[in-house]
Amino acid sequence: MQMSSTHVETPVGLRYRERLSPSLWVLVAAAVCGPMAALVFSPIDTTLALVVGALVGVGIVALLVAGSPTLEVRDGMLRAGRARIPVDLLGDPVISTGDDARTARGPELDPRAWHVIRGGIDGVAVFPVVDPDDPTPVWVVSSRTPDRLAAAVRRAREAVQEQR
Repeated sequence: MQMSSTHVETPVGLRYRERLSPSLWVLVAAAVCGPMAALVFSPIDTTLALVVGALVGVGIVALLVAGSPTLEVRDGMLRAGRARIPVDLLGDPVISTGDDARTARGPELDPRAWHVIRGGIDGVAVFPVVDPDDPTPVWVVSSRTPDRLAAAVRRAREAVQEQR
């Protein structure tokens, strides 16, 4: 007996994906923890110190990279880290870089906002939430290419509206 399955591919699909990995300088600073750990164990045994230092350095860098949140626009949803929201509940995004982004991440940041902010990433996309029942007024998301993220959300929103 042959098993058959129906696979329906949505036209919305994957529009954008970005991992907010740490900058090179953060990874270098984290890797410096390895030699510091090795110094602690060097009076006991130099071989043990080298092994511990290597494990600590690689472990910290691996944890930083593995724990990096991802941004994704797929199947009519914006995913930022573990959170997600349908794109049709988002208004027109505001893109900021430089001093404007610093202001958006700092003094202008609403305490009720959902935010995924990473140091070392300059760009910020601010998405207003148009759902009147949602207590979160905006989503503030760091991105290395906030203009591409905003364009992907706009395209996904148009695709969702066309499906209706």
